[in-house]
Amino acid sequence: MNKAQLVDAVTQATGDRAHATLAVEAVLDAMVRAVVAGETVSVTGFGSLTPEMRPARTARNPQTGQPVELTARRVVRFRPGARFKQLVAGGRVMPDSGICIRKDPKTPNPARP
Repeated sequence: MNKAQLVDAVTQATGDRAHATLAVEAVLDAMVRAVVAGETVSVTGFGSLTPEMRPARTARNPQTGQPVELTARRVVRFRPGARFKQLVAGGRVMPDSGICIRKDPKTPNPARP
């Protein structure tokens, strides 16, 4: 799915393409700005984006086998949330409608009055 397809999916939920485009772009912009600033972005059920520092190291060029020096750099790591992992692995059934990463509603405990 690319950005245009994401906007289309949000448009189906909201009914207005202009507002859907603005919403998608605003969310993505806020996430990128937070990660660039060194913050972790966590979306419950979906996952988290974490900036990490990779140390300098020596790698090998796979074509020639020659060593190549790589400098230290910042990278972004994505860790999928538990619900997301369960859906992908088949441990949970994808709902036909509604929001698939929303938490299950709390069921009343019959043992508690």
